[in-house]
Amino acid sequence: MKRVVITGLGAVTPIGNSVAEYWNSLISGISGAGPITRFDTSEFKTKFACEVKNFDAGFLFEKNEIRKYDLFTQYAVHAADEAVKNANIDFDTLNKNRIGVIWGCGDGGISTFEEQIGEYKAGNGTPRFSPFFIPKRIVNIASGVISIRYGLRGINYTTAAACSASNTAIIDAFNYIRWGKADMIISGGSEASVTESSIGGFNASKALSTSNDDYSTASRPFDITRDGFVLGEGAGVIILESYEHAVKRNAVILAEIVGGGLAADAYHLTGTHPEGEGAVLGMELALEEAEITPDKIDYINAHATSTPTGDLSELKAMEKVFGPHSNANISSTKSMTGHLLGGAGAIEAIACIKAVQENIVPPTINTKTVEPEFADKFNLTLEKAQSRIVNYAMSNTFGFGGHVASSIFKKFKE
Repeated sequence: MKRVVITGLGAVTPIGNSVAEYWNSLISGISGAGPITRFDTSEFKTKFACEVKNFDAGFLFEKNEIRKYDLFTQYAVHAADEAVKNANIDFDTLNKNRIGVIWGCGDGGISTFEEQIGEYKAGNGTPRFSPFFIPKRIVNIASGVISIRYGLRGINYTTAAACSASNTAIIDAFNYIRWGKADMIISGGSEASVTESSIGGFNASKALSTSNDDYSTASRPFDITRDGFVLGEGAGVIILESYEHAVKRNAVILAEIVGGGLAADAYHLTGTHPEGEGAVLGMELALEEAEITPDKIDYINAHATSTPTGDLSELKAMEKVFGPHSNANISSTKSMTGHLLGGAGAIEAIACIKAVQENIVPPTINTKTVEPEFADKFNLTLEKAQSRIVNYAMSNTFGFGGHVASSIFKKFKE
């Protein structure tokens, strides 16, 4: 098995449109929540979200090209460009047959779908759809566009595992490289789901917070007053490559990925298992693959979306895996970014990699009163970032349908 390292990062988030902006906002405890600007929310139960701000696709594409791509693809390309630049890659000097893209996404071009179907239903029945309608909306198109942009002919597909999609994509990329099937893979995920159907649908399932009068603190993971997640959007990209390939091209190595656990709750369409059985299995598999014991994990980026049942089941799962008094710092960066659905695992993997690099753990903001059973058991890194040596960091993501993905990143050493 080959060693797999991380050599590039890129991000578009509700709290910054670059990795530097995103990381600085994370460790500063800045909330990305605000009133929804995309549509009229007068009749909606939830009127706020964590939208991406000041995003301009004009520097990515020619004006007549922008209309070909849904926002989730535009976010993906922006983050990929940053990651490629960050990794100092000259694709013309590399074997493009062995470089691929594995992406994660849940909703795809949902805003394109809403717009085109809305126009059709409002018309006289004549199907006047855009020629770009299908390629704009299909969930796999971001990975295709990235491969076309750089001429990459290797492995190319998209994982559809709901909110664990991009973490699953990263684990898949890790496996393909360590198996020797690829030299380098651009991986991550994107989402642009701040739309009428997404807000309305999640409201109907009672998953979203409705704290409209105090939206900046609405995402409060582990707090006994939490009332649902805050929808976010954006993209995250990490460049994975074999250690040998990175060394050969004199790349700067940011971290190493050493474990990935994929499992299922096998319990409910939308709810997590109350005892966190799938989460336990995913974390244990990741630890087994990394060949480390639970006490070696210094930081856990929890899935913790701020839903009443989800947060509690994850706390129970972490207690089973790490014991009641783990030395690890735990935090939920969703308290700042909101929940990026299929893109969550990607930006949270970046948070883990930066924590390993910088020896800083980003905080959980907004949480005042922790679930009583766990108040004294874990260090949830409340309110302020904490400095500590981070040799290993774990990223947890769980998705509707019971999907579980846990990945482990390690401080790089020769």
